Amino acid sequence: MNYPRKLLAAILVAGAALAGFTALRARAARAQGAPGQGPSLKDQDSRAKIVETVSLVVVPVTVKNSAGELVTDLERGDFRVFEDGIEQPIAVFSADAVPLSAAILIDDDLKTSTAEKVQKTLETLAGAFAATDEVSLWRFDEVPEQVSEDFIGDNDKLLTSLKHVDLSSSFPGSGSYTMTAGPRVNTAQPPGPATIPAEAQGHPNTKHIDDAIYAAAEQLQDRPHDRRRIIFLISDGQNAKNNTHKFDETKKLLLSQDISVYAVGVGEANLNRGITFLGNNVLAKYAHATGGDIFYGGVSREHLEELYARVSEQARNQYTIAYSGAHTDRTKEYHTIEVRVRRPGLSLLTRDGYYLNATP
Repeated sequence: MNYPRKLLAAILVAGAALAGFTALRARAARAQGAPGQGPSLKDQDSRAKIVETVSLVVVPVTVKNSAGELVTDLERGDFRVFEDGIEQPIAVFSADAVPLSAAILIDDDLKTSTAEKVQKTLETLAGAFAATDEVSLWRFDEVPEQVSEDFIGDNDKLLTSLKHVDLSSSFPGSGSYTMTAGPRVNTAQPPGPATIPAEAQGHPNTKHIDDAIYAAAEQLQDRPHDRRRIIFLISDGQNAKNNTHKFDETKKLLLSQDISVYAVGVGEANLNRGITFLGNNVLAKYAHATGGDIFYGGVSREHLEELYARVSEQARNQYTIAYSGAHTDRTKEYHTIEVRVRRPGLSLLTRDGYYLNATP
């Protein structure tokens, strides 16, 4: 899980306090024995049972007002957190900005008009990240491809890498894998009616978003714990059914490694915010499950560039809440999380839950 330096310090202090408390209880247990005698086997067994293991569940939270603007003036007492429906005392709270480890995933199977708009905005992605952030670059269609050498911590190098990303492989008006015209012989249309391939009529989707997110998550899981790990996904949300890694498997990896997905939806479906997109689109599902967010690309280049900056700002300025997992039912692997805020008129974004085996 991601712990800012101040949060780590708070956790270490809490751990030291717990160790001191355990030692005091152990000395009290020894004092109950007979004077001048060593501890009996019974005493040793009692002291062994005194040692308690307390883990902390760390929950990043984004808070917005009714206008969609970030709310940054809340304090510990404004929040309530529930695990499996049971309220938990907040052990650690932080409102400090956190450096990012970001994997940028760029859809390389967009319609040409959409790909051209995204292409013109890619260089501005470098400006969305601070000097303390680190970024890796990926593009994907059927297979995810890393286009940067590991993580880049220098904005000039990031800008250079972004300039070399080429999204010009799509056919006009379609996707990368379908053509709506029949074959041509020496640039001339052959005699007879045009034959349109069967797969073109249905516009089949061979893009693997689940696999791309899984690959980026595997790379992010080894980043330092004092950073917030995010996947920055730019896509139209069209996803093939034959991904190697399914949604549930990929979500488990994301939650286990405390990785949030922030998506910028581009293309006509996202511009219109169709019912399918809002309810079942894979971009929205990943964002909502992991405590990230989703933004819809507008008609203008300027609006798309503005969204890039909003993603990094929001990810960096989340609240960090931690609570003790001392009373967690350890027979269950997955546990739900709900965070509430006492101030009215605000909306919260946080992850749906966590997997017990990921708790430190």
